[in-house]
Amino acid sequence: MTESEGVEVKRLVYFLRRVLGNPVTRSVVKKLGSPKQITKLLGIYAGVEEPSNRRERFLSSMISKILSMSASKFGVSEESLRNGLRDAYMRRGVANVLLGIAYYGITRPQKLYAPFMVVWDFTKRCNLKCKHCYANASPFPAPDELTLDQKLEVLRQLDEAGVAALSFSGGEPLMSPDFWVVAREAAKTGMYVSVATNGTLIRPEVARRLKEIGVRYVEISLDSPNPEVHDSFRGIRGAWERAVQGIKNSKAAGLEVGIATTVTKINYKQLPDMIRLAKELRVDRFIAFNFIPTGRGKEIVEMDLSPKERYEVLDLLYSELSSGQLQAFSTSPLYAVVSLRGVDKGGKLAPTHFADLRIPEEYLSAGFALGEFLGGCGAGRIYCSIEHNGNIQPCVFLPIVVGNVLKDGFLNVWHNSELFNRLRDRDHYYCSFCPYRYICGGCRARAYAYYGDPLGPDPSCEFNEKLWEELVSSVKEEQIAVSH
Repeated sequence: MTESEGVEVKRLVYFLRRVLGNPVTRSVVKKLGSPKQITKLLGIYAGVEEPSNRRERFLSSMISKILSMSASKFGVSEESLRNGLRDAYMRRGVANVLLGIAYYGITRPQKLYAPFMVVWDFTKRCNLKCKHCYANASPFPAPDELTLDQKLEVLRQLDEAGVAALSFSGGEPLMSPDFWVVAREAAKTGMYVSVATNGTLIRPEVARRLKEIGVRYVEISLDSPNPEVHDSFRGIRGAWERAVQGIKNSKAAGLEVGIATTVTKINYKQLPDMIRLAKELRVDRFIAFNFIPTGRGKEIVEMDLSPKERYEVLDLLYSELSSGQLQAFSTSPLYAVVSLRGVDKGGKLAPTHFADLRIPEEYLSAGFALGEFLGGCGAGRIYCSIEHNGNIQPCVFLPIVVGNVLKDGFLNVWHNSELFNRLRDRDHYYCSFCPYRYICGGCRARAYAYYGDPLGPDPSCEFNEKLWEELVSSVKEEQIAVSH
């Protein structure tokens, strides 16, 4: 889709939220069936599926009326809408939104029937020794890593739940032979399949194979434009050169490519040069990852950014995003607030770290509503993680196990986890006083890492600068005590 068509679909989602607030409409959508059934009905509407019986023909006509009315309301051509929904990933996402509003009504931020995206830490094996690794990865597989059959069962449950996007991470997912089997099967379901990798193993033939099995996006870690800095942070000499070559190989194979940079005091002043390098390498996206002091990251907590430094980073990223030259995002939920302030000046809105849209002047009032709909931090709300052994967590950086896919059932955990349901209620966070609580919500992983409470304060926020100063002071006192 073109950018304008993407904006049209997002406007449509906003209007669907309003239309489906009607109890009668919500009841009708529930009767349409499971996520997979609704996805098929959307496919019939888009012209890529055929109805199998009279019931599907009738139900697809109902979906068609809702979508046609919504498109007409916003002056969107049905051709553009149908084109967007020809992508199975888009159909799965819209089906999830439809069911989320049908089951939960209109909420701020919006609750979904299933996570829009799941990050699967597929293996603990890794060929690097990164200082900040949340997974404490090693060269060896964990003894409780799932078998191939068990991994395929996890995938089956994600497919049935209607998950739209699946990202393979680790460890280093490309070190697992099972990755190639499971990723191929995931792509066949219509999920948007991506891989988060250190890039060092992506030789030309590996890049081509990724493309062939249906991987659509590769996100490669690169922490500095300086090879020595990157190699020191990643623990292996030559890692920078191999990662850059992995980026080039992925681009040559026709994959979408992003650079992921974990931002700390070591490298945040290098971000302008990192962005220049990203442009030179012609990547599609640049993502600045929040540093979270968890896993091995606990050992370098003093490398975390202050609130002032973080906002410098976010302002730089937003300036780059608005220029239109590079998709620049941050995993910090605060980025949604920074972007919202820029919308009034004709800039783009970045309500999550994987979506951006430019709001036309006549729809500026919808920008705030869209931000509240997507809602910043997605941990346990539009996103969750699965560990190498099937354990489910709110986020890869928030190591609280809420269940296991094989033992408890994925959708059962998603719907009934006490922690997940608490994370979806922004009125009972530490941030409940904040006017941006529905748009941002603070990073739940940072709250847990610093305070042991996933509903606690995010010390990186400008409103919590005093809390940050107290944390810095306490760390200094501990260091002095240890030295004596």
